[in-house]
Amino acid sequence: MYTDEQFDYDVAVVGGGPAGLTSALYTTRLGMDTVVVNRGGGRAAMMTDTHNVIGVTEDVSGNEFLQTAREQVEDYGGTYRRGFVESVEPLDDTDGFDVTTADGDLTVKRVVLATGFSDERPDPPLPRTGKGLHWCLHCDAFMFVGEPVFVMGTGESAAYVAMIMLNYTDDVDILTRGEEPEWSEDTQKMLDNHPVEVVETELSGKRTDDDGWLEAYEFEDGSVREYKGGFPMLGSDYHAEIADGLGVERNDDGTVAVGDHGETSVPGVYAVGDLTPGHNQIPVAMGEGADAGIAIHKDLRKYPRSVEDIESEGPVEDVDVPAVSPELFATALGHEGHAAGPRPVDEDEPEAAADDD
Repeated sequence: MYTDEQFDYDVAVVGGGPAGLTSALYTTRLGMDTVVVNRGGGRAAMMTDTHNVIGVTEDVSGNEFLQTAREQVEDYGGTYRRGFVESVEPLDDTDGFDVTTADGDLTVKRVVLATGFSDERPDPPLPRTGKGLHWCLHCDAFMFVGEPVFVMGTGESAAYVAMIMLNYTDDVDILTRGEEPEWSEDTQKMLDNHPVEVVETELSGKRTDDDGWLEAYEFEDGSVREYKGGFPMLGSDYHAEIADGLGVERNDDGTVAVGDHGETSVPGVYAVGDLTPGHNQIPVAMGEGADAGIAIHKDLRKYPRSVEDIESEGPVEDVDVPAVSPELFATALGHEGHAAGPRPVDEDEPEAAADDD
């Protein structure tokens, strides 16, 4: 649509988790030249199993899930780069952005921030993530039905997660690890009226089975408590350096403030996934990514040409359409999912309008 000598891509997606890759899948399939720049890692990559994603079985790891997503984006003509985005800055002379990466600069029309956050990790001793250390109550509460569970932390979130877990098990402890609780008096009154035990003694060791799954924690007072797993609730470290560099508005909790379709306070910049408010879930992130991708399509698509533009630019001519780049045009025609199957590009067919920009 806009890819020409001035712009390298229509859309740059910063981050390669479920939200960012879904945005890229939608913008690519909707005819926009898209690049994903991903530094690697992320919360989804840590998953040993995938839960709560319709059509994806439990035995699929996070890395396998993301690899399939990357292949889908590339198969439709999107570009995937492993790298680090240093900054994003608005262009001085036109609507668009300069994206500075370790491998050079890219000029794009729109930017999607999908940089997520990192969970604050407690100090050892700890079991392995996925084998007794878990980060998502909504994903993993089901596996602890009827089992002894811990919640680590001293704040409001730790207290509430502990009480929520009573919906699944009758054996829940809060481990403050030698620190004083910081939750409110009202929260303490709630805890006093729920069968949750607060254990303030620090940990001294852990016990695991032959597969590495947590069996128990040892405490400095010599006691041992059995647990099958639990949830650290120590806060989140939002990866919002690029957002801050752009002057994007943030909420009090550190998330990036967005509109109904991922729009941030900076026109042309969108944010999706764990960087934004809401449930930190793969299906939610995918929905946000899809919504932003469709919104960007509506923002950038050339047609229909409005009455005002027809009066100033004239009617749309045959040579102006279609409005996808030659590269995406060829990829779409050659794709297995093309209508009636793939076919080669006919040299006599009209080329994409991007050549005429």
